[in-house]
Formats: sequence, structure tokens, C-alpha cells
Amino acid sequence: MPQASLPEVPVLYEDNHVIVVVKPVNVPTQADDSRDPDLLTLIKQDLKQRHHKPGNVYLGLVHRLDRPVGGVMVFAKTSKAASRLSDAVRTRSIGKRYTAVVHGKPKQPQGTLRHYLLKDTKSNMVCVVPESKAGGKEAILDYRLLDHADGLSLIEVELHTGRPHQIRVQFAAIGCPLVGDQRYGMHLTKPGQQIALWSTKLSFEHPVTKEMLTFTSTPPKAFPWFLWEERWL
Repeated sequence: MPQASLPEVPVLYEDNHVIVVVKPVNVPTQADDSRDPDLLTLIKQDLKQRHHKPGNVYLGLVHRLDRPVGGVMVFAKTSKAASRLSDAVRTRSIGKRYTAVVHGKPKQPQGTLRHYLLKDTKSNMVCVVPESKAGGKEAILDYRLLDHADGLSLIEVELHTGRPHQIRVQFAAIGCPLVGDQRYGMHLTKPGQQIALWSTKLSFEHPVTKEMLTFTSTPPKAFPWFLWEERWL
């Protein structure tokens, strides 16, 4: 694929141990069956070129974003950093905050959503199941309603678990599917519409220096985000 066609990956921070980037929308986090350029490979290629590294470049994947979702992500540049960041993900000590736009308005302006989710690996779909269902995994998030306009709500989300499609499935389960969600809100979504979900803030303890680091990213100036454009100025 020609270099010009590859998506740009903005780098927010980099040292010898970690690299923090803004994931472009519609780019897989890692290689999948589509064989489209994936973020892990793109960053490896960039590191190899910028730092003139011979041979293979190590890059550890410690968390993921769904393909249609953009925003801030961290990758590990050493195996030690990868191990420590993966532990932080498992113990829920990495702060992951998202901003979403949903149809309608949640009944409460803020609260906690707790469901049990089951993924069908064949269809790559996730559904809410009873707690007693074998294979169901607990999914927890906190949300806060920021604003409401034109029948849509701007929501701040803090994840406490990292289940596949978690935010999308949980908000669809309460009758507020995400704008542009082709899987879980298809009855309200136009073909080709982009999902309104963005990784806006990531906080974690540096795996080596132990310093607390926080990084932010703003959603694109497109529908429906421009309804609240003043928030991103």
C-alpha cells in the first residue's frame, strides 16, 4: 500500500518505555482478517523509521479500542513496561474516560451501568445475559450526562472493566444506542455513519518512573460532535 494512503497517527508522548498516540477511526488496533493497515504495525513501522532501528521493533499491546473508535491509547516499548501496564489494566488502575453521543437521554443524569456480557465470536456480536449464564462476564461503567440537544445526549463515560463493545452494548441495553453504531443501533443509523465514541482521557502510572501521567484527545469536528463544539475549543 502506498505510504500516502496510510493514516496519520499523532504521537502525544514517547520515551524509552511507552508511546501514547491518538488512534485514527476505522483503523484496527491490531491485524485482523481485513488485512487493512493496523495501528500496532503502523506504530512499529514509524518507530523503526524514526529511530533507525534494525530488525524487528518490540511494541506491546496492553489495551484496545474498537475499530470504528478513535482517541488516546498507550503502547509499551519494552516487555517490562508491557507487563506492568497489563497488570494495571487487570487491576483497573488505569483510568479510561470516553465521550459518547447517544440517542435519547438516560433516565438518570448520572449513574453506574452493570451488566453481564457474552460475546459470540462467530458473529463478533456481544449481548447482555443473566448473571447465571455460563461465559457471561461482568461489565461496569460510570456515566454522566453532560448535555442534551436535538434528541441526542453527550455522555462522559468512565470504564471500570474493558469488555468487548462494552460501552456500545450497555447503552443500547438501556435504550440509548450510540449515534452511528452500525451494530447495536442499526435501526437508528444511516449506512456509513461514523460511531460517536471517542477515547478522550487516559491516566496511568508510568511503568518505570511511577509518575502519574494523563493524556487527552478531543473528538473530530464532525456530526454529531459539532453540536457541542464549544467544549472542544
